[in-house]
Amino acid sequence: MSFFGAGAAGASTEPKDAELVDPPSDSISSLSFSSSPQSDYLAVGSWDNQVRIYEVNAQGQSQGKAAYAHDAPVLDVCWNKDGSKLFSGGVDKAAKMFDLGTGASQQVGVHDAPIKAVRWVEAPSGGILATGSWDKMVKFWDLRTPNPVASVNMADKVYSMDVVYPLMVVGTAERHIQIINLNNPTSIFKSMSSPLKWQTRVVSCFPSATGFAVGSVEGRVAIQYIEDKDSSSNFSFKCHRQDHNGSKDQQAVYAVNAITFHQGYGTFSTAGADGTINFWDKDSKTRLKTFPRNPGPITATAFSKTGGIFAYAISYDWSKGFSGMVPSLPNKVMLHSVKDEDIKKKPRK
Repeated sequence: MSFFGAGAAGASTEPKDAELVDPPSDSISSLSFSSSPQSDYLAVGSWDNQVRIYEVNAQGQSQGKAAYAHDAPVLDVCWNKDGSKLFSGGVDKAAKMFDLGTGASQQVGVHDAPIKAVRWVEAPSGGILATGSWDKMVKFWDLRTPNPVASVNMADKVYSMDVVYPLMVVGTAERHIQIINLNNPTSIFKSMSSPLKWQTRVVSCFPSATGFAVGSVEGRVAIQYIEDKDSSSNFSFKCHRQDHNGSKDQQAVYAVNAITFHQGYGTFSTAGADGTINFWDKDSKTRLKTFPRNPGPITATAFSKTGGIFAYAISYDWSKGFSGMVPSLPNKVMLHSVKDEDIKKKPRK
């Protein structure tokens, strides 16, 4: 049984979401909005080896601003704190930095296997780049030096990683979850098995840095707090499932591909291989909004810095291997104007 109430379904009278101009030509792996005070810049990483940067205005109109390439598919992108630099990691095992001011890109890190996750760490002593790889390592890079300033061994291949200082959460193969206190970044603060029984697809930190959400291939999400004293607030729920022939006893189960928290309200979105998106309030255990089903899997999501725009990518997620890649599946990024009533927390019942 789901912990969440049914909530309100998305209304068909809403204006249509805007489509990003000139999207990637292959599957979209990652989205990230900058926190630049000047403009909303959206970075898009994709399987065509490219990182593209778009400028997006409040009305959802967009234009391409810049692009740079990796030597293999791009798996993740992130910005530094002031939005002046963009970072990316990919199957070519390289971490790259793009300077928005100069338009130049350069390699700033390397692993022995594909880099699955990149995150900027804005520490009191200065910013550093964290990279997580299938070589079972997390490395920290000071951009002024060519070698990592620290490395941490993970339990297995890194599948997902997120940071809200001082919290870092890493989800790996074999359902391991490892937590690092970035005040002491070279040691593991806590190791645990995922509260979900199936493979981890995504981890996402609460904006408060007190816990995280984890999503699995089996259409479940778990809400997990870091401190043992808060363990009574841990729970999990089903989502991204489709009833078969109207029967809840026969459900098609889809992977949870993305979980993104709204920085202002602490509510969050989930997006799945079923092509659906939901907004949730974990504190009142309520589903706030359901989006209409899209014509393909949702592979990545991002809120703008103010939370007023929600970007989501529709493309193939490779969950069915090469045979599932059919020409009819789209590759596009949609921009949704977020209403306060759709994302703001509801009073507890």
